[in-house]
Amino acid sequence: MKTIRFRSPLILATALALASIGPARADESSSSIAFSDPSRPGTLKIRVWHGQVAVHGADVQAVSVASESTPVNSSAPRKDGMRVLSASASYSLSEKGNVVTLEYGAEGYSGGSADFDITVPHDTSIVVANSFHGDFDCTGVSGDIDVRTMNGDVKLGDVSGGALVETLNGDITVAVKSLAQSRPLSFSSMNGQVTIRVPADAKAAIRFRTHHGTILTNFDDKTLVTRTEISRHMHKKAPKAGSAGKAQPPGAPQEAGPGAAPAAAEPETSAADESDSDWHAEVRDSIRDAAMEAAAAAREAAEAVHEGLAEARAQLSGVLPPITPIPPLPPMTGGKIVSGTLNGGGVEIQAATLNGDIVLKKAE
Repeated sequence: MKTIRFRSPLILATALALASIGPARADESSSSIAFSDPSRPGTLKIRVWHGQVAVHGADVQAVSVASESTPVNSSAPRKDGMRVLSASASYSLSEKGNVVTLEYGAEGYSGGSADFDITVPHDTSIVVANSFHGDFDCTGVSGDIDVRTMNGDVKLGDVSGGALVETLNGDITVAVKSLAQSRPLSFSSMNGQVTIRVPADAKAAIRFRTHHGTILTNFDDKTLVTRTEISRHMHKKAPKAGSAGKAQPPGAPQEAGPGAAPAAAEPETSAADESDSDWHAEVRDSIRDAAMEAAAAAREAAEAVHEGLAEARAQLSGVLPPITPIPPLPPMTGGKIVSGTLNGGGVEIQAATLNGDIVLKKAE
């Protein structure tokens, strides 16, 4: 019999490393759950406090979850006869009304992170709320996708349904297999790049907004027809008391109401003076709006921090607050806006980022 000898310490180290992979994977547990009505598209709701989540669409009938964390099954006793009601690192998996819910951790959770690899039927809709930190990756799903996360990158691949993605800190990368009629796509990141790949013949109406970034595309100007604008806010001045009635065009004489004194003659101004005055007023309004929006954002951030601390204290004191969904990002205003039509227009695609580029590319 031929004996194999390791003549190199590097080869020996490699063999030992490969041998250690088996036990590491053996620690991973899996569980599955079926939809109550598999004839209809189901929904998967995911709430993970801290961890990476990957979802794969496949030709399956049930939802299967693989994770190093263990599922809680309060009905099945252990070998010692004890039922596990809660574990230090466990997740819950349940189904009701064709909706499968996966939960790991809660607000104020101080345990470790856990990663999840999930397989679902292709037509499943996905709703994800990663509270603290974790990337999300989804491929091969034709159902609608709703992802809201505080900190993490979001990657969607080979998708063909509607999508709403919001992340406070993270890049968003999307590869669209096909656009579905009346199922728009919307992507927002406060701090991150948004990259969208669509088929070369996709028909869409686009609207991209960025404050501190660049908007790029590799579609030619005949296929993607766009216009660019700088968003400014103009306050509509309220009419003065007693001026109710039909609005008159600038410079037109105002009709006097019954018993009203004749209007005083206004000094004549040139069109250039009026234009310059309007421009200065618009600049003032834009500066005031930006200051108000910044102050409001700061207040919202402070309130969120205080609410998070209050919930964490309640968690530690044994009082568990109800799990609430992550609120949507405040709507972005101002900045540079590019809008237009791709191949004549069609499904709406929107993207917004405060700090980051927006890229629209042809699918490779």
